[in-house]
Amino acid sequence: MPRTSASTPRARCSRRPVRMLAAAATALTIAACVLPPATPALARAAGPGYVYAANSNGNSVSVIDTATNAVTDTIAVGDGPVSVALSPDGALVYAANSNDDSVSVIDTATNAVTDTIAVGDRPVSVAFSPDGARAYTANEVDGSVSVIGTAAGTVTASIPVGEAPLSVAFSPDGARAYTANSFGNSVSVIDTASSTVTATVPVGSRPSAVAFSPDGARAYTADGLSDSVSVIDTATNAVTDTIAVGDRPVSVAFSPDGARAYTAASGDDAISVIDTGTNAVTGSIPVGEFPLSVALSPDGALAYTADNFADTVSVIDTAAATVTATVPVGDGPSSVTVAAAAIPPGADLALSLTATPVPGLFNGRINYVLTLTNQGPVTLTSATVTATLPAPMSATSPDCTVTTGTATCTATSLAPGTSTTRHFSAPVALLSLFTPYTVTATRTTSAPADPNPANDTATRTCTALTTLLVTCT
Repeated sequence: MPRTSASTPRARCSRRPVRMLAAAATALTIAACVLPPATPALARAAGPGYVYAANSNGNSVSVIDTATNAVTDTIAVGDGPVSVALSPDGALVYAANSNDDSVSVIDTATNAVTDTIAVGDRPVSVAFSPDGARAYTANEVDGSVSVIGTAAGTVTASIPVGEAPLSVAFSPDGARAYTANSFGNSVSVIDTASSTVTATVPVGSRPSAVAFSPDGARAYTADGLSDSVSVIDTATNAVTDTIAVGDRPVSVAFSPDGARAYTAASGDDAISVIDTGTNAVTGSIPVGEFPLSVALSPDGALAYTADNFADTVSVIDTAAATVTATVPVGDGPSSVTVAAAAIPPGADLALSLTATPVPGLFNGRINYVLTLTNQGPVTLTSATVTATLPAPMSATSPDCTVTTGTATCTATSLAPGTSTTRHFSAPVALLSLFTPYTVTATRTTSAPADPNPANDTATRTCTALTTLLVTCT
């Protein structure tokens, strides 16, 4: 007799004609409010944004405006999309199409599919690495993980894992990935540097999803037939606790602060809320019929569930633990991911200042060099930096405007990753001996907006002991 798909949680799923319903196959990836560590990208606000819902029977992805809770777009993708993931920079959404063994690449700026990537047999979960350089798909039928190089949009490796992997998630540092292996009742631990499995962790019956805590210290699995969540200590790869939750848990997600976890109890049409400090369930929130996925907004104020039988997305106020809106979407929503509204990209102007004494009996001076560096991610169109000169200090400059008490320097058209310098000199003769004089350079205006005020000032302090001896720090 043919084997039943591991991802079909109960008989009533036959109502849906899709080859694999993806109840247990959903892996969730939520956009965080930080920039990728190495690649300049759009900053993300915690406020209104968009939810992407994969409609497994509609072969589409619905786009919900979180400010209005209305569907603003419907994107045709491949056959049987059961998992969606947002890239760390928010520029792309990947949809795993379980019935045609592919991933659809969606440009979030246009909501258009720009590429289709062939992967392993029946991809049921997709996740991005924290740096966005790779994406992994969990392929249920061939027991593998496909490694996608996102720059080229091609599969670069295939990693054998446990039997019937239904979910894949990256650790926050990107060094490891875990897969929830439904028929193996286990979690495979992948070393992402070597693309090899380094450990196998036994968990509950029919694990359907896995998620890391924000600090990476723990991973939770939703064990569908055990009605429980297994708690894995990621330092030892051992289960340290088992939490009884609602009926048929098929998805798990952490709040951004890690204080709570949420599981989609598909059999109860509810979301179980776990206090991660005590590993105890503190509440159950009724949602739409047969929830298969839960995801949180970047600020944790809202949670969204994909209600597969109801063809809706439920919006939960996490503070009140109540549903505040129900959004009709496409046929058979199986997965949701949340993107915060984009802040227009800025130009991060960083300042540095050097002070070099030039001794002289009659014309001693201090030469200041101001370096302006555009740290991106876009071109700096204009900037003004003002250096304050403490009285009675004066200055001359070949490329800044000097007035009493200030030297004003400007720059235009500075590409990301490039620098320019400005110069001014202060005579020592006017300075009082043994008195420290501090010059502070400050970015006063720039365009586009500067997203990082922490590097907008630079200072140097100089003290004249004689006109022939000046020290600067």
